Amino acid sequence: MKSNKIIIGTRGSILALAQAEKVKEMLIAKYDELRKKEDFKGISDFNKNESLTIELKIIVTTGDKDLRDFDKIKGTTQKELFVKEIEKEMLENKIDFAVHSLKDMPQQTPEGLLNACFPLREDNRDVIVSKSGKKLNELREKSVIGTGSIRRETELLNLRKDIIIKPIRGNIHTRLKKLDNGEYDAIILAAAGLKRTGLSDRITEYFEDEVFMPAPGQGILCIQCRENDDRIRELLEIINDKEVGIMCETEREFSRIFDGGCHTPIGCSSTIEGNTLKLKGVYNKDGKRIFSEIEGDKNNPKEIAQKLAKEIKNNE
Repeated sequence: MKSNKIIIGTRGSILALAQAEKVKEMLIAKYDELRKKEDFKGISDFNKNESLTIELKIIVTTGDKDLRDFDKIKGTTQKELFVKEIEKEMLENKIDFAVHSLKDMPQQTPEGLLNACFPLREDNRDVIVSKSGKKLNELREKSVIGTGSIRRETELLNLRKDIIIKPIRGNIHTRLKKLDNGEYDAIILAAAGLKRTGLSDRITEYFEDEVFMPAPGQGILCIQCRENDDRIRELLEIINDKEVGIMCETEREFSRIFDGGCHTPIGCSSTIEGNTLKLKGVYNKDGKRIFSEIEGDKNNPKEIAQKLAKEIKNNE
């Protein structure tokens, strides 16, 4: 029987650590709950008489370093900069699994690894944080708004053509500091990151998805592990949310069809009600905002994404 000690790999940002800590708490709580019930069906190779011991290991990725040419790197390659070193440590058995923000994950998972668990989804909306506390439509003309995303830039300009978009990089706290220092009048961030780091009080305005579509997978946590590690896969299953997994699958498929990334002006958002999966999507092309929505059986997530993508493309 192996040790009950688990090592989680994570980036060192405040958000990444908060997300890893959340997964740690969920696993320990659920495992202890099962211990009390003596209900360990499906979990093997753990000492049922002991609690889990979980350690976080901070791994510095290339994307965390100061890259002068970062903005020249496009699409999937850019996303790989934030996961490659973590995936390497997983393949070398130095960590048991890693916690990522799903929207930061490349479409292709390296051979030997698996996106195995989607434990929860936080609010997937985008928000504006303004220095003055004013909402988007209240900001003065030519206000400077910070974002590093083409999707966000395009959606902003669909709502206010008189504003100035200024690129911004860095983690949540770095961006907030730049705002507070007066470099921007407002910045656009994900609600999920602010809420997970205890900064929801900084939010000035929430954008509803029909007028400002979030990134595919925004707000979803993704736990990646070795494909052949049945022991860890069984353990992760106790905190896996199957409906979040379905939302992940449909939104990732929609993104794949449009070659989605930080440099593609697309967005989508899904919800599940009973057995019905509802998916909304946006594609901005040549100044035209193409919005559509669709619903269907939640057991056919890829098919629903493909139908929505086809409908949007037919309206280009």
